[in-house]
Amino acid sequence: MNLAIFFAVGYLLGSIPFGLLLTRAAGGPDVRTIGSGNIGATNVLRTGRKGLAATTLICDMLKGTIAVMLAEYFAGYDAALFAGLGAFLGHLFPVWLKFKGGKGVATYIGVVLALAWPVALIFGVIWGAVAAVFKYSSLAALIASALTPLTLWLLGQPAAAVLFVPLTVLLWIMHRANIARLLNGTEGRIGAKT
Repeated sequence: MNLAIFFAVGYLLGSIPFGLLLTRAAGGPDVRTIGSGNIGATNVLRTGRKGLAATTLICDMLKGTIAVMLAEYFAGYDAALFAGLGAFLGHLFPVWLKFKGGKGVATYIGVVLALAWPVALIFGVIWGAVAAVFKYSSLAALIASALTPLTLWLLGQPAAAVLFVPLTVLLWIMHRANIARLLNGTEGRIGAKT
């Protein structure tokens, strides 16, 4: 019963569409009508509001982190895993937006941060290295996420590693348009004018 409760709590936290709420509160456009139509930080950045994009990124991370930490504090590690799963699914498929949410990278990192912060640091290092070399944010996220379950396993977190296999698969599915653009050479590079 506790696992179901904390999955639901995680889902509800994860489903808060910070990108949409913050841009509306700042008098900006509905982010679903610009760029990729996504509610995440990358699309918020397309409004030209770097501060809003950074705030969205932090809030989307924190909803994963807070869901996991609350569950672990009140009900233990297994509940934390279920809360993390709920938060990630809530961000991808928020009930408030007809189940059309973000791509999940920030919330994914937030969940990792709460479960195994060294792995979140490793994710950041891998992301930074790939982004610096290839100049593709999406490619950096895809490679860093692909290595996350293995990193969790190697650092003695087998249950979290198992959880992050389906989370990583879902993250890749949500990035299928980015993958197609990477393959055909049309993906936007970091710093490029759009």
